[in-house]
Amino acid sequence: MSSSTSVPLTVRTITADEHLAFLRTQGSASFLQTPAWGQVKAEWRRESIGWFRDASSLGSSTEGSGGEELVGAALVLYRQLPKVKRFLAYLPEGPVIDWAAPNLAVWLAPMVTHVRKAGAFGVRMGPPVITARWSAAQVKEGIADDAVRRLGEVAPLERGQVGAQVVSQLNELGWKQLVAEGGFAAGQPQFNFVIPLRHDDGSPRTEDDVLKAMNQQWRRNIKKAAKSGVEVTRGVVSPGSSTDLEAFHDLYVHTAQRDHFTPRPLSYFRTMFEALGQLGDAGEIRLYLARHEGDLVAATIWIRVGGHTWYSYGASSTEKRDVRGSNAAQWAMIQDSLAAGADVYDLRGITDTLDADDSHVGLIQFKVGTGGEAVEYAGEWDFPINRAIHKVFELYMGRR
Repeated sequence: MSSSTSVPLTVRTITADEHLAFLRTQGSASFLQTPAWGQVKAEWRRESIGWFRDASSLGSSTEGSGGEELVGAALVLYRQLPKVKRFLAYLPEGPVIDWAAPNLAVWLAPMVTHVRKAGAFGVRMGPPVITARWSAAQVKEGIADDAVRRLGEVAPLERGQVGAQVVSQLNELGWKQLVAEGGFAAGQPQFNFVIPLRHDDGSPRTEDDVLKAMNQQWRRNIKKAAKSGVEVTRGVVSPGSSTDLEAFHDLYVHTAQRDHFTPRPLSYFRTMFEALGQLGDAGEIRLYLARHEGDLVAATIWIRVGGHTWYSYGASSTEKRDVRGSNAAQWAMIQDSLAAGADVYDLRGITDTLDADDSHVGLIQFKVGTGGEAVEYAGEWDFPINRAIHKVFELYMGRR
């Protein structure tokens, strides 16, 4: 995706079909930026918006004289402020624009103007750009080092140049970065753990390549699951068949009780599968069920958009943990990501703690065992359109 800073961009509402057609032209985009995700978040007002430029002014022969070219897109979720008909415009892990542009104001100014007209008192977005990477070995060494408490205290393997430019520009343009304890921003995690599925030269990795990068415990657990007879199958989720999804949800509620988090209702997952099931060739959502001797021991949800795949939700039984159903389900999703030609398998959020005594470090150690890498994103940023109302919103959120 490229743009000319000399050509002004306009932003306006686009249809879900136009939005999805644009995403198909991209290598990848977050599933949170698909028009389908707006259906999942039904409590928010949703809108697909597009960035247009005058193709004729660039001498484009593909759009025709006076034609316009769609060069960016986003899902905007409008969250209403209690008792006031004003909204926070939220773009989770978006928008999908040219973040490498030397002048982001060309992209962001017309977006702010558009959402202001829609009643927004402020904008929140999460630029999908990476600012730093750490290898699994570096993370492991950091956990073992008593002097290290946070991931940021470890020199990264690589710093993202585009990410650094984005952060610098946003600061200059008056955007405010949201900071949350442990690396979890107000909406989406700033730190993720991913498994690259391509070599540095762009060639695809093989299953053996991925297995060799895993630690001994992970390889042993995958072998143990297979030897124990764990079978991983694809669940059937359709409007006329929800038995498999109900089985997943029962196990998910059990997991929530054991691990002390609040589970989402079954209706949420039904909506999620119905909505993301409409992505067509742009992406897909799958349910994986790991059984041992007929007993459901683990269940996971996998999502793909373009070349990016995600582990979205997981559940596991307290009984029969020794048969390693969770590892088997993860390995099945990784294998299918490779088969789909994906560029990356995303295990989603981690906190930035490397303190061995922190309760969150166990999750990091589980993910580090896959041999992938920790990545830091630019995080979430706020822009107050109406400063007075935005301040009231901040106070309201601070009390929650």
